[in-house]
Amino acid sequence: MNDTFDPVHIGIVSVSDRASTGVYEDKGLPALKDWLTRALRNPIDFEARLIPDEQAGISATLIELVDAGCALVLTTGGTGPALRDVTPEATLAVAHKEMPGFGEQMRQISLRFVPTAILSRQVAVIRDRALILNLPGQPKAIAETLEGLKNADGSQAVPGIFAAVPYCIDLIGGPYLETDDAVCKAFRPKSAIRPARA
Repeated sequence: MNDTFDPVHIGIVSVSDRASTGVYEDKGLPALKDWLTRALRNPIDFEARLIPDEQAGISATLIELVDAGCALVLTTGGTGPALRDVTPEATLAVAHKEMPGFGEQMRQISLRFVPTAILSRQVAVIRDRALILNLPGQPKAIAETLEGLKNADGSQAVPGIFAAVPYCIDLIGGPYLETDDAVCKAFRPKSAIRPARA
């Protein structure tokens, strides 16, 4: 982290009936915070929320975070086919634009590990000047979908979704996100790359 980089306001939301009522410890918010802190060189101001699987409450939380100036909002949990899993519906309800490529790539990554990845329904949308991404519920799967999969020699085997996030946020008028290439190298067209800062 360095003050020469644009500060960024990021919303992180863990959707879980049981964790939100204290039945068990939430692992989603710490996993999101840890990965983003490692991946981004920008100073980050996190807005964290732990909420139950209630569609209206999820939608209201997403709107609140976008209105508070979050350029990026990441959710974890509630994306399966179970009756209580309503995060995608709540996300689509607040969308101005859908970004289907993110969900397609997340499922492609997860399919490398489990055939049940096709049951996940993660979506990504744009609301105003914010990108909202639904991520899987497990910390290991969160990191895999954001970062992608690497070969034994460290080269990228399957691109993670976060490689496309900084340029997407550029295009919707958000802050310029600088990534740590060792964690996740952002991809931008040459014309969109700012000169590197120390």
